[in-house]
Amino acid sequence: MTAASETIHVLMNRASVRRFTDQDPTDETVHTIVRAGQQAPFAAQLASVLLRRDRENNPFHAPLLFTLLVDVHRMEAVMAARGWTRKMSDVATLLLGIQDAAYMAENMVIAAEALGMGSCFLGAVPYAAEQLIEAYDLPPHVFPIVGLAMGYPAERPRPRPRYPLEFTLFEDRYPSFDAQEIADAMKGMDDGYLAQDYYRQLNAKIPLVDGSEDRFTYEDYSWTEHIARKLGQWGENPDDLLKPLAAYGFRIDPPRDEDIEAGGSLS
Repeated sequence: MTAASETIHVLMNRASVRRFTDQDPTDETVHTIVRAGQQAPFAAQLASVLLRRDRENNPFHAPLLFTLLVDVHRMEAVMAARGWTRKMSDVATLLLGIQDAAYMAENMVIAAEALGMGSCFLGAVPYAAEQLIEAYDLPPHVFPIVGLAMGYPAERPRPRPRYPLEFTLFEDRYPSFDAQEIADAMKGMDDGYLAQDYYRQLNAKIPLVDGSEDRFTYEDYSWTEHIARKLGQWGENPDDLLKPLAAYGFRIDPPRDEDIEAGGSLS
């Protein structure tokens, strides 16, 4: 297998790992993974990494827990050394930093896979402001984007399904989907997850918050219903994220109605 085909194989076969062996990665392995993360494309190197080696308390008892940070504090120190202060708004700076942290996290995941390790992304990290500030002594303008539980896998899950390429790659213009195209894409995702018995194994069925009767069982509950329930029931209040952001020193005020009207549409 050529180096190029090995890389494609790693990318195509990566899946989240939630069970790890007792083997501890060496410092050299950890440093290689983080250095690979640093080599990702970046806007302003607005990303840094926290590491906790605490199997007892890490998610899934992973030997490594990385927390990827948008790190504006460090950049402001560099700017101060140059005699500058930041004028870019918090929202604009955060968008650049989120890109940097996301690119870095993905490079770290693929580097770990290439070294025989596995990982699981932890997306709820941004909501844990108070705990993380206290646990890691975080200064203002440092915001955690995602966690990575990582170690040597004690399982080898199959890759999860993805939308068909024609439902993802749009050339020249964004298409208008007809009902059959949407149904076909949904079926591909749902059938794939059902074949792996994914949600039953995780016991991950999201309850209906309105108290209505749930017509789904683990025989037919799958990805499209799971994700629809997340986006259809959770996160309605912007304060769920604005408050954690404010705790880290980022001020992002919601736009006023008059500002939206003055700015016109986004089309």
